[in-house]
Amino acid sequence: MCLVENTLVQNIEVANKQKPADLIIKNGKIINVFTQEIIEEDIAIHNGMIVGIGEFKGENVIDANGQYICPGFIDTHVHIESSMVTPSEFSQVVLPHGVTTVIADPHEIANVCGVKGIQFMLDASENIPLDVNVMLPSCVPATPFENAGAILDAAALEPFLPHPRVLGIAEVMDYPSVLNAKEDMMKKLQLAHKSRKHIDGHMAGLGVEEINVYRTAGITTDHEAVSQEEMIDRLRRGMYVQLREGSVAKNVKALLQGVTEQNARRCIFCTDDKHLDDLIDEGSIDYNVRAAIQAGISPITAIMMATLNAAECYGLRTKGAVAPGYEADLLFLSDLESVKISKVFKKGLLVAENGQYLLENQDIPRIDEVSRTVSVPDITKESLQLPIVTEEAHIIEINPNSLITNHLIEKVNVQNGFFAPSTANDQLKIVVVERHKKTGNIGIGVVKGFQIQSGAIASTVAHDSHNIVVAGTSDEDILKAIHTITEMQGGLAVIQNEQVIASLSLPIAGLMSPLHYTEVYKDIQRLNEALITVGAATEFNAFLTLSFLSLPVIPKLKITDIGLFDVTTFTHISV
Repeated sequence: MCLVENTLVQNIEVANKQKPADLIIKNGKIINVFTQEIIEEDIAIHNGMIVGIGEFKGENVIDANGQYICPGFIDTHVHIESSMVTPSEFSQVVLPHGVTTVIADPHEIANVCGVKGIQFMLDASENIPLDVNVMLPSCVPATPFENAGAILDAAALEPFLPHPRVLGIAEVMDYPSVLNAKEDMMKKLQLAHKSRKHIDGHMAGLGVEEINVYRTAGITTDHEAVSQEEMIDRLRRGMYVQLREGSVAKNVKALLQGVTEQNARRCIFCTDDKHLDDLIDEGSIDYNVRAAIQAGISPITAIMMATLNAAECYGLRTKGAVAPGYEADLLFLSDLESVKISKVFKKGLLVAENGQYLLENQDIPRIDEVSRTVSVPDITKESLQLPIVTEEAHIIEINPNSLITNHLIEKVNVQNGFFAPSTANDQLKIVVVERHKKTGNIGIGVVKGFQIQSGAIASTVAHDSHNIVVAGTSDEDILKAIHTITEMQGGLAVIQNEQVIASLSLPIAGLMSPLHYTEVYKDIQRLNEALITVGAATEFNAFLTLSFLSLPVIPKLKITDIGLFDVTTFTHISV
């Protein structure tokens, strides 16, 4: 008899009370997401699975002391790379927040390292206590209007589909290719359909006509709705809407206004891109659940959105509920309204308690295949000049805590025929340097909203192609920032008076650190202090905002290594 069959026989014997269970949890108030009620019964656990609700005997007994017990939370769309730590370190951060399963899109590292990046994330998330399911990046590069480190066609993705943790094709953001039924995109979608896998959407700014096309293509989710109206349009056409709360894109509170008893079953939660410090200080999906309760949604419904809804959306048949036949991924809540998590169990094993991760640290994965990824030619101050032939220029204006930018036309300072940054007008120079193939491409533009008074900030976390992106008040500081990032082989830096005042090295694809998350957290705190030193705005995260200004699939105006990009027309334009 094979191991799986033997385990099933054992579980049935325990469910039938012929044998004692491995673990019994008594005196808990079970959140039943099926019937929307709270029940008080024993929970019998064997081989990591729940095998019974009722009265049971077991070898080990845990007294819940009247606490609430709910399923582990599921993050339905997350880029682990945005935490800037490896999957094993990421697990240590989110498990104490009650997240026991994630649907990860390794889109970021794939844009830098291609299939090697996807394989690294699969290998690095193997045998860790967090369940990391993977969606294969559908758009590498995100558009043909920028240069990434790799190009992934359908043939490159196909070998990954049989992997047991690969659930489908990740966020389809190249909507012109879907609308026009471009051959390569159709091959990717057909791969998912042929293998009966899921397809995620990315429908920023799209209306009902485009939603019709996406749904016809078999795309079932979207995390880019930013208003109640957009959310309802998607729900009416049969989509799941992912209510997102990341470090930049904060849409949960606005979208919760549209959640009703009638449509809640099609609403799920995600974080998308969330910085390590925000995960530690604010939380992950537990934050979304708390926000939903504070918005007037019943706690059981909010928990259902974070568990059962998510599991059903992605076909995770043994996750999302406290019931027989489900994995024993359980949270003890000492307070239901505030979602105060006292214990986290993963397959019946206590992995976190009172905010502390309890297991031993995992080994650091090998990074040879995904390091040494920053390669740029010699760059001088002359390379950074931006010619201006009129007094006015097209300007990227930041919307605080939003991925969407404004497209402004304003007068700018011009010296000797070139743009001169103005702190008085909050007009800084923004530069994107191609760093994968040493092409020498440098996109240069003007950005408004950072409020930086001196110096420059730079990063290789620059969605989605992850070139070097820099915003600064002078060419000297911008140049120093580029050199600093290159020497570190990726990371974040704050420069003032041509001196590095804070930095974070990210040698794994220029996106992640191999260090323990506590060390990375300290460097992030130093970076945040340095941002204050250079006068950056405090109502939003300047580095997170900078990282999305090079994303040419989110309206309205962005910048790539080729130049200024108008997302509404999907064309590059002159500054």
